[in-house]
Amino acid sequence: MGGVNVRDVDAAKFIEAYAAFLKRQGRLPIPAWTDTVKTSNSKELPPQNIDWFYIRSAAIARHVYLRKTVGVGRLRKLHGGTKNRGARPSHHVDASGSVDRKAMQALEKIGVLEHDEEKGGRRITQSGQRDLDRIAMSTLEAEEEDDE
Repeated sequence: MGGVNVRDVDAAKFIEAYAAFLKRQGRLPIPAWTDTVKTSNSKELPPQNIDWFYIRSAAIARHVYLRKTVGVGRLRKLHGGTKNRGARPSHHVDASGSVDRKAMQALEKIGVLEHDEEKGGRRITQSGQRDLDRIAMSTLEAEEEDDE
């Protein structure tokens, strides 16, 4: 099966598979504050999943893959949510920029993303695209095995 890319695979399954790959690989630098930080002003508690940084990094890598260049501001809006303001109406609140920035910097260190000098933001590298396509292929094959 040739020519499979990230667009051909269900987003949730791909992100889960790529996060597992990042964790298994063991090269992604994890900040020390990941066990105590909230990911957004709209959240009341920190993430309960201990692998949340791998999942966020995988989601960021997929998002950058699907678009040409992505900056931290765009990711803040993407990962933000609705803030519960009690009796007042709820409003959208952007996510923490520090979390997304550190995830992008970690992906840059392992060679998945690179800084785009012309437009600003980050873009996917060729080796990063190759890795993501390979994970998409294996995810699609595992999906087809489950169907049979």
